[in-house]
Amino acid sequence: MNKYEGLFILDPTVKEEALKQSIDKVQEMIKATGGKVLTVQKLESRPFARGGGQRQTGYYVNFIFDAPATAVKELSSRFHLEGGVYRWQFTVRPEEDKKRKKRNKPPEVIARERERERERESSSYQPRDRDSSYQR
Repeated sequence: MNKYEGLFILDPTVKEEALKQSIDKVQEMIKATGGKVLTVQKLESRPFARGGGQRQTGYYVNFIFDAPATAVKELSSRFHLEGGVYRWQFTVRPEEDKKRKKRNKPPEVIARERERERERESSSYQPRDRDSSYQR
């Protein structure tokens, strides 16, 4: 299972109860595809950066959830049929453990990297000038 972040823009013209129902419906759809909702962030109603057409604002909601890789495609096809969801965007969230592992390198790796840097600095390698080799 992968960790995803889904940003949804919902219809802001509905009442508070209908908005809660829309959020619950999105959560149910995520669960129906085999996912598990971790957090829901309600970001309030905001105007669109590019106004035009009938809609000028939208209610933004951010979901962070775990789901299988096939769930994103299935969710996207379901939201095309859903009337209360204007737009949605899914992104894969990077795993925090992988970031920590990259930062904490073993001492052997650090020693090898330092040795390579010293070799590059001490060598007499000089990159050649490309302009001097160009002939007209």
